[in-house]
Amino acid sequence: MRRQLALVCGLLTLTVVGLGFGTPYVPLPDLPGEFVVTELRLPRLVLALIAGACLGAAGLVLQEALRNPLAVPEMLGVSSGAALGVAAPLVLAVPVPLPAQPLLAIGGAAIGGLLTLLAAGFGRSPSAVLLTGAAVAAALQATLLVLMVLADQLDLQLIYRYLLGSLSARTWDDVTGLWPWLAMAVPALVLCAPVLSVLRLGDDDARALGVRVRHARLAALAIAVLLIAPVVAVCGPVAWVGFLAPQLARRLRPGGDAVRWLPWAAVWGALVVACADLPARLALLPIETPVGAWTALLGVPAGVVLLKTAGNRRPAGPAEAKEYAGGAAR
Repeated sequence: MRRQLALVCGLLTLTVVGLGFGTPYVPLPDLPGEFVVTELRLPRLVLALIAGACLGAAGLVLQEALRNPLAVPEMLGVSSGAALGVAAPLVLAVPVPLPAQPLLAIGGAAIGGLLTLLAAGFGRSPSAVLLTGAAVAAALQATLLVLMVLADQLDLQLIYRYLLGSLSARTWDDVTGLWPWLAMAVPALVLCAPVLSVLRLGDDDARALGVRVRHARLAALAIAVLLIAPVVAVCGPVAWVGFLAPQLARRLRPGGDAVRWLPWAAVWGALVVACADLPARLALLPIETPVGAWTALLGVPAGVVLLKTAGNRRPAGPAEAKEYAGGAAR
């Protein structure tokens, strides 16, 4: 626990110190009084932490509900649906007020998740949900590509940047716009975590313990949509955070369950996005790059290593052995 807290504090300190770097450079003692820090870089950092926490928690919810470490928002039609809901009005030149964008994202994410569930028989099989979700996500992305053919050059550049996931030019208004959704999602997460711990035992064991498996799985998907869609509306689909953060939480808290992993998945998701935003701002100064490109570039190889080392670890007990057996079968 001490090692984990020290690592978290170190990474968080790194991101705070990073507030001073950029154009212009701000010395550390002058950070609190500089406009560029308090009105541009600080809300960007806070938004990165909130977005990463939401994506990390959503990734753990999906992986535990479907008992598969590859069940991430990008492969279930949720992120693609949310991105389509926000980008389509821009392509079609439909004026949408800024407060309505999260509603469009939630609608698109809900449609993507609903299509996945309809095609997979409403969660009858976790493997079917995952495979069907990948197909639905590909179809939604293809639809978005078709719409992008209709966009002019300026809109196309904005859409490309948005689809890669970007924190550029975000303000305190973007941060405050997420609080109503968080106020609904956090209590739902607290109630959902114990059920997720039961679901990972398997459908038969969960039913024997009194859990309505299909209803619980649908509720988990709804909570994931509530976490993912507002973030995608503001930042775009920041890739692979929902995959990497739960892997780090499990690796650093072995032998736990969803109740213990959930807060750590949120913490690691927040740190992954905040740390990835440093090279996004600084690597090609004065040009900013999308943070989603860095989370994918750094997250994919790190996630593969974590999965490989986790697969080589010997299961500690019967429940974990069943989990490994189920993962191998899938």
